[in-house]
Amino acid sequence: MTELFSLSPEAAEPHLRVAQRSLERLRTVPALAGRYTDHDKTLTLDDVAALPPLMKDDLNVALAHLQPKAERSATWLFQSGGSTGAPKVGYAPTGFYMAGVHAHWQPLDRDDVFVNVWGAGRMWGAHFLAAALADLSGCQIIALGSVTKDEYADWLAFFAAREVTAIGGTPSVLRLWFAAARAAGLQLPALRKVLWLGEAWQSQLEEDMAVVAPNARRWGMFGSTETWVVGTNTPDCPDDTFHTLPEQLVHVGPGELLDFTTLNPEMLNPVLRYQTGDAGRLVSCPCGRPGVAMQVLGRRDSVVQVRGLGLHVDDIIAQVEREPGVSRAQILITEQRGRVATVDVLLLTAQGAEVDVERLRRELLSATFTLSTGFVHDPESVQVRAVDALISNDRTGKTSNFVIREES
Repeated sequence: MTELFSLSPEAAEPHLRVAQRSLERLRTVPALAGRYTDHDKTLTLDDVAALPPLMKDDLNVALAHLQPKAERSATWLFQSGGSTGAPKVGYAPTGFYMAGVHAHWQPLDRDDVFVNVWGAGRMWGAHFLAAALADLSGCQIIALGSVTKDEYADWLAFFAAREVTAIGGTPSVLRLWFAAARAAGLQLPALRKVLWLGEAWQSQLEEDMAVVAPNARRWGMFGSTETWVVGTNTPDCPDDTFHTLPEQLVHVGPGELLDFTTLNPEMLNPVLRYQTGDAGRLVSCPCGRPGVAMQVLGRRDSVVQVRGLGLHVDDIIAQVEREPGVSRAQILITEQRGRVATVDVLLLTAQGAEVDVERLRRELLSATFTLSTGFVHDPESVQVRAVDALISNDRTGKTSNFVIREES
């Protein structure tokens, strides 16, 4: 089973004492202790593979019981989730484990002027994580955070005047910046680096970058508030492929579901075969760097139950975003008294584009089994609409592929 791990036994097993500590901590949680009755050691990778996966709700229960604290610094509490499920709490010490990341991945250097547009405050961690990386890099940093729509032009002019060389945020937020610059005819010739974390990369963002900042290239991180940064990539890597850090043990389980085990003794969260809902595989990266890399295939939790049938959200989004003029799509599911009442496919269209929403609606209804079957008696409850903005999480800046709204 060791071929399903990101690290060889020789590289991983000397550090499995950290996994053993996580196991011992989880065994003290009354609600979780029973699942570990037959597991008392993690001496080998096979021992790790035999452990039951830890799910998001499980980790939330564990952290509520353990309430971990950093030994040599403040303990920061952060939230993740909230776009498609209940928020989860994660813990981290000051520094957010970024020293280990910086040792293997250095997109910023002392000559950079870096704009941090990840949302700040409100228990969202990426802004502070990126600030810690910038601190280690010794660059200049503009800690901007979120801005309103009418502020883009002034700030973009400021970036140009300051010859900003790097910017970082979630792809959803970055896309707003580059789209605003492109629409206004503004360029950022000094911008060379675009850092991202929190969502999959978006092809439309690449198109806008080519116009606004032709010298800019992307540098990505993959992780969560529970695992923190698991892997990184460079402009020479595909946008879905990440080189995992030696302190992160990645395992490919059934159905290609990824789970993560920390080997970092400083980690506060007991990350032990923790599943984020992402699927992936271990591959050789085309960049030529030796060793295996992690290719992320997408989320396996994007199948939503709609009237007793599974709606594959990502498949619909991919189909709709292939439509000429559609730059981004989102599915809004409205529930009334626990039953799905309506499904709206929201379209963010390119400036000046005209999309035949009624034709697209008919095609989706005829081609999607869940929609055609679940709404056979009320097909008018499925609509396709062009909107000025998609629904975003105000706290994180993320725009998820689907949103569930409850109405009384």
